[in-house]
Amino acid sequence: MAAKVYSEQEIIAKLENELPHWYLENGWIRRKYRTSGWKATLMVVNTVGHLAEAAWHHPDLTVSYAFVIVKLCTHDTKGITDKDFELAAKIEQVIGWQPALEGGALTSTPNDDVRFKYIKYD
Repeated sequence: MAAKVYSEQEIIAKLENELPHWYLENGWIRRKYRTSGWKATLMVVNTVGHLAEAAWHHPDLTVSYAFVIVKLCTHDTKGITDKDFELAAKIEQVIGWQPALEGGALTSTPNDDVRFKYIKYD
């Protein structure tokens, strides 16, 4: 059964409602994650890599010193499908996780100390 390929209008609406930090450009849904430097960039790349492999749906990545751009498109349909939205949501959930906001024993990375800065959260 072929996957539903979303129209441009459907993609934009879905992104606005479900993934507001993602955008559509040149047939891909994209998200730029800003980091504090190379160590954090590699951690983002490895996290995205793990999630993509587990999902068996692989994004294109642009990797630089202080950012990672994630691009998703379902290659076999040449369009955006539920695979792209679901992987984007999982990436967003994991990369954006801030334990301190949940309460509990986990405290999050101390961003007030430059030695430990990690993700630049939106």
